[in-house]
Amino acid sequence: MNLVTFQKPIVKPIFETESVIPKQRIGILGGTFNPPHIGHLIVAEQVYQQLGLKKVLFMPDANPPHIDHKEAIAAADRKKMVALSIADNPHFQLEDCELRRGGISYTFETIKALLEKHPDYEIYFIIGGDMVAYLPKWHKITELVKLVHFVGVRRAGYPTSSPYPILWVDVPLIQISSTQIRERVRAGNSIRYLVPDAVSEYIHKEGLYGERN
Repeated sequence: MNLVTFQKPIVKPIFETESVIPKQRIGILGGTFNPPHIGHLIVAEQVYQQLGLKKVLFMPDANPPHIDHKEAIAAADRKKMVALSIADNPHFQLEDCELRRGGISYTFETIKALLEKHPDYEIYFIIGGDMVAYLPKWHKITELVKLVHFVGVRRAGYPTSSPYPILWVDVPLIQISSTQIRERVRAGNSIRYLVPDAVSEYIHKEGLYGERN
């Protein structure tokens, strides 16, 4: 049974035009997507279905400020792999605003710009349970929680407590990581069923992650 639980009352965005503009419930799944994998798709689909969203935007970042440096590949490759991953799902969409802007990808600045462009959006920002603990370190987090609903995806071994409002969603536990996939590619091991076939083919074609032919 799918379970959706509320940790605290959700802080809704407040805009002068809120009373006259019908809102679209939009999910956003951000990340490096280096590469995108099946776990990302499962999370997005489950949140989409359980929260009754209109669509989920996959938003690759340019330079995330809150994680350690990862093996860098061209932003164009990550963007292409995301597009390939979601091509067969009509309620998934690529949002490349952070890649186009470049520099460090601060979520607050991105969300502010998106809402200025789309004042009818009501944003549900999806994060893994491992990221919830980092929220106090996010840039302008106090302002950000007024602009979005944070959706937390439960992960084994991580607490669900937070000083900020979190809407928790249960999804199937999928132990797949982009780091694991990069390591498997580098070692010449199969990544079939860990990423969409189109992504696997792209990695092979472009020779990404030091692939052994």
